[in-house]
Amino acid sequence: MPELFMDPELEPLVRAMPVPDYDDVTIHQIRDMTAPLFESYVGSEVVTRTDHLIGPERAVTLRVHRPVGRDTDLPCMVWLHGGGFVTGSHLMDGPRLDGLAERLDAVMISVDYRLSPEVPFPGPLEDCYAALQWVFDHARSLAIDTDRIGIGGLSAGGALAAAVALLARDRGGVVPGFQLLEAPMLDDRLRSDSIRRDDLQIWSQESNRYGWQAYLGDLYGSDEVSFHAAPARCLDLSGLPPTMVIVGTADGLRDEDIAYASQLVGAGVPTELHVLPGIPHGGNMFVGTRAAAQWEQLVDDWLANRFRAVATH
Repeated sequence: MPELFMDPELEPLVRAMPVPDYDDVTIHQIRDMTAPLFESYVGSEVVTRTDHLIGPERAVTLRVHRPVGRDTDLPCMVWLHGGGFVTGSHLMDGPRLDGLAERLDAVMISVDYRLSPEVPFPGPLEDCYAALQWVFDHARSLAIDTDRIGIGGLSAGGALAAAVALLARDRGGVVPGFQLLEAPMLDDRLRSDSIRRDDLQIWSQESNRYGWQAYLGDLYGSDEVSFHAAPARCLDLSGLPPTMVIVGTADGLRDEDIAYASQLVGAGVPTELHVLPGIPHGGNMFVGTRAAAQWEQLVDDWLANRFRAVATH
């Protein structure tokens, strides 16, 4: 197997912050370590942030990021955070969502779905679907344009975003106007060449396996896994909204993401695929690097176009 190429600017940064493989012990260490970092963000002065509790037990928090001084109905993206299904929260992408809200003149809504293994599938998925439904139901009070509501996510959040789009299609209820899938976890079977590499940085084969095992519980490794849990298992992707898939060549999820984008194209779904050289999983978090800037610009441009396209649909 050829040596894995990593962007020379990112390589020393990645190696300086080794991420341990996820297991029953490390996920709690990671949760304890990262929670104070997420909570320390004080926010942007040009974006308001409000929290809302939803669900029968009010167990799911949504954070609404809205640019200050805008009273007209704005487009919106419901955002699902990463963390391998087992770590993370609705606070972790606060700076990025504030930036998107300001630059795109849009509302960004982050979902604090329940984590696995404490809550396995379908719990987190139903949390995310309920969040999308809640946004549609409360669009008037939130000053959101219901014709311009989409969904997006990174890593496990990308898996959940893809699954919500499938679930919305199959239930025939609210339908997102687009889906943004950033390095999504899509296939629980770990069959591709890229995920089987031993030299992956940030997100290893072992961590990927653990995340799926935690999320699927007793279903893991069986033929009973629904495509609503693992979207790569879906044989018919027709009827889904316009999609962007973006991933790096040094990401173990690369092959399954490329395959999913290709399947979307074959199903007639307007799809934009970007495979960026030398970027590992989570590489866009290295703010200030050329690679991260390229990733963010591609996402910004696509979202801006989708907000306009949906508005005139």
